Amino acid sequence: MLMEKRYQSLSGNMFLQLVLDVTRTLCYLDMFNIGLMTGVAVSWWIGLGLATLYICYSKILCMYKTQNQFMRSLYDGAFIEQSLLLNTQFDIHTNNRTNRFRENGMTAMVYLCSTMWHETNNEMKDNLISLFRLDRYRPKTEPKFKDFTFEAHIYFDDAFENVEGNQGCHLNKYAKNLIKILSEVYGTFINTDDSFFGNREQIPDWKILKTPYGGRLVVTMPHGNDILVHFKDKELIRIKKRSSLVMYLYYLLDWKLMTNHNRNFQEGQNENDLSNKILKMKKNTYLLALDGDTGFLPTDLQLLIDHLKMYPRVGSASGRIHPTGTGPAVWFQKFEYAAYHWFQKTSEHMFGSMLCSPGSCSLFRAEALMDDNVMEKFSTKSTEPKHYIQYDQGEDRFLTTLLLKQGWTVEYIDASNSYSTVPQNLKELCNQRRRWVPTTLVNTINLLSFTDKVSQRNSFMSTLYIFYQRFALFSVIVTPATTSFFIAGILSFLLNIHFAVALVIAVIPPAIYVGLCFKLKEDTQITVAAVLSTFYAFVMSVMTMTSVGSMMKEQTILTPSSIYVIPMQLFCILGAVMHPQEFSVLFYALFYIIFLPSADILLFIYAMVNMNCIYWGTRETKLADGTPNPAVNPQTVEPQKCWITELQKLSCGVELQEDSLSEEEGNYWKMLQDTFLQPFKNDKETNEKKQNDLQEFRNKISFWFFLLNVLWLLFLLIIKVFDIFPILIKIKIKETRGNPQTEYEDFTFFLGPVLLLFLQFIGMLCYRVYNFIDYTALLDTEAEQQNWKKKQS
Repeated sequence: MLMEKRYQSLSGNMFLQLVLDVTRTLCYLDMFNIGLMTGVAVSWWIGLGLATLYICYSKILCMYKTQNQFMRSLYDGAFIEQSLLLNTQFDIHTNNRTNRFRENGMTAMVYLCSTMWHETNNEMKDNLISLFRLDRYRPKTEPKFKDFTFEAHIYFDDAFENVEGNQGCHLNKYAKNLIKILSEVYGTFINTDDSFFGNREQIPDWKILKTPYGGRLVVTMPHGNDILVHFKDKELIRIKKRSSLVMYLYYLLDWKLMTNHNRNFQEGQNENDLSNKILKMKKNTYLLALDGDTGFLPTDLQLLIDHLKMYPRVGSASGRIHPTGTGPAVWFQKFEYAAYHWFQKTSEHMFGSMLCSPGSCSLFRAEALMDDNVMEKFSTKSTEPKHYIQYDQGEDRFLTTLLLKQGWTVEYIDASNSYSTVPQNLKELCNQRRRWVPTTLVNTINLLSFTDKVSQRNSFMSTLYIFYQRFALFSVIVTPATTSFFIAGILSFLLNIHFAVALVIAVIPPAIYVGLCFKLKEDTQITVAAVLSTFYAFVMSVMTMTSVGSMMKEQTILTPSSIYVIPMQLFCILGAVMHPQEFSVLFYALFYIIFLPSADILLFIYAMVNMNCIYWGTRETKLADGTPNPAVNPQTVEPQKCWITELQKLSCGVELQEDSLSEEEGNYWKMLQDTFLQPFKNDKETNEKKQNDLQEFRNKISFWFFLLNVLWLLFLLIIKVFDIFPILIKIKIKETRGNPQTEYEDFTFFLGPVLLLFLQFIGMLCYRVYNFIDYTALLDTEAEQQNWKKKQS
C-alpha cells in the first residue's frame, strides 16, 4: 500500500509488471551462473586465506599498537577483514625507532635521592646495597653504557648533636652507624669484585666537605659512580622530609642542571642553542625518590626509566612496593599493600592517573618537576594549619597533586618492584596513618575542587574519572559509619536481636573511643584501640565461622554477612590468581579480614582526632624538658673531637680528603637557605599559636567528618526501618520458596564498598590484559634460527 501511494503516477498495473520483471531477472539462474559464482567465492576465500597467512608469517610484530600497525585508523565495517588486511603497514618503524632513541639519543642522567633519619642498621644496609648493586650494573668506567648514568645522594636529617663538656658538633649515633655500614658494604663489594680483589690500593679516597647546611661526604663506589651523603644540621637548615626534597630538587635541577648553562649564556653563547640543549637535558634527567629503608634491583629502575623515555607526558612512575618485617602489624600490611596495588593503583592507572606517587620509590621526570607552579609551589613555607597537613605530612601526595594540576600524568608499573620496611607494631602503624589519612583527604579534596582546570590541562582526568574519584572519596569518608552498620548486621544475626538494638551496641565503642581520643594522651589512645581491636577481631572471627550457618538458616546467599564477605573474598582470590608471583599473600587475607573493622573504624578515628599532631611520629622519640638525648653517650666521645675526625676513624682505613665548596656553590646554598629553608623557630609563643591553630582546624574538620558519618548512619537506618523502596530489595530465589527478602544494608554494601571494589577489579582486569598485549608485542615473532642468521648477515 505504501508503495502504491509512493508511485501514484504509474498508470494501471504498470508498477506490478515492473516488480514481476525485476523478480524474474533476479531469480533467473542457470548452472553456468551458479558455477561462476561458486568459483568467484572460492577464489575470494583462497585469496583471503593466503593474505592472512602472508600477514601472520611476515616479519612484523603481530601484536602492536593500532596507530603503528595500520596505515589509517579507519576501516570498512562491511568488509572488515579485507579492510584490515589491505590497511596493514608492513614497514613498522616503531621498534627500530625506539631502539635508535635508546642507542643514539642522549644518555639519561638519573639522580637517586634517599632521605634518612632514624633508620635501623639493616634498613640502611638494604638501601646502600641497592646503590652498590646499581654501580656494578651501570659502571661509570668501562664498560660504558649509553642508556643512563647515575649519581646517588643521601640526605641525613638532624645528623649532629652537642655533647656536654665537648666543643664542636658531633655526629649522632644514627649518622655514625651509616658511615660504619657504608664502609662495610664498600668492603664487601670490593672483595666480591674480581677487578678489585686484593688491590685495596686502588680504592679512591673519600672526600669530606664543610657546607653551609652541615657537612658532606663524597664516596666513589668501586665502578666509578659517586654517593654524596649530606649531613643536615638543624641549627643551620630546616629538617624533616619535605625540606630534604626541596634541597635536592633545587640542588640537582637548579644548581647542577642550570648553572653551567647560565654561565655559558653570560659568556655569549647562542641563546637558541642553549635553550635547545637545556630542553634536551630536562627531558633526559630523572630523579628517583627513595626512603632510607627501601631496597630495589637495577632492573626495576631500568623499567621505570624505559617507561618515562617511551611516554613523554608521564611525569612520574612508580612500581610495586613490598612490605618487609615481622609481626602481626606487618602481616596485616602485607595483604593491605597487595590489595591496594592490585585494585586501586591499577584502576587509577587505567581510568585516569594515579593520585599519589609514593615517596618510598618513584621516578620523576626533571621536565615535569621544573614545570610552572611545581617546584616553587612545593617549596612554599607552611603558615596555615592546612599547610602543615597537606604539605608536610604527605609531601609525596602533595607533589603528585602539583604535577596533575600542570597536566602531567602519574602511572603505575607493576613489573617494577621495591622493598620497604613498614611499621612493626600498632603504635608505629597508628602514627603512620595519623599522617596518611588527613593528608590523603586534604590533597584529594584540593585536587577535585579544581576539576575544570585540571580537566583542561590533563586529558587523562576525564569527567567519568573525576566522578569515580568523588565516589571513592565519599566511600572513604563514611567508612566508619558503613563498617559500624555492617557490624550491627552481624550482631543482630549472632545475638538474635532487633537490628536497631544491634546498631546501638555497634556504635557505642566508636563513640566512646572518639570521646577518649579528645581527652587522653596518644599512647593511651593506642592502648584503648588495642583493647577494642580484640573485640572487633572476635566479632569478625565469629562472623567468618557463622557465614555458612547464616546462609543455611536463611536459605539464601544474600545474608548481611555473605553479601559483603563473599564478593570481597572472590575478588581477592581472582586478584591473586592474576598475580601468581604474589599468590602467597593470600595466607594473610584471613588476618586482614579479622582486623579490617579496627583499621576502618579505630585507625580512622585516631587519625582524624590527632591530625593536629604534626610531628613525624614514626621512629620519633619525644623528650622531656632537660632530658639528654638518649642517642648520646658522653663517656664514648673523646674531648675536643669534631665530626670530621670522627668520620676519619669510622672510615675503616679509607683516606678522607678534606675539601671545600666553591665560592659560587656556597653562595647558592646560603641563598637557598634564606629563601626556602630557614630553620624552624622554636620560641614558645610561635609554638603555642601554631598548636592552637591546628587544634581549631582539627575541631572544625572533625565536626563535619563525624556529622557526615552520623547522617549516613541515620540514612541507612531510616531506609531499613521504614522499608523504603521495597520493590528494589526483593530477590526471587526459587518459585517454591517464595520471595525471600534481603536487608537493605546488603545492597548498601553492594552499591558502596563492593561496587567500588568491582570497578577496581574491572580496572585491574584491563590492566592485566594490556600487560599481556605489551608482553606479546615485545616477543620476537620470527624463529630463533632466522634471527640468528639475520644477525650473522
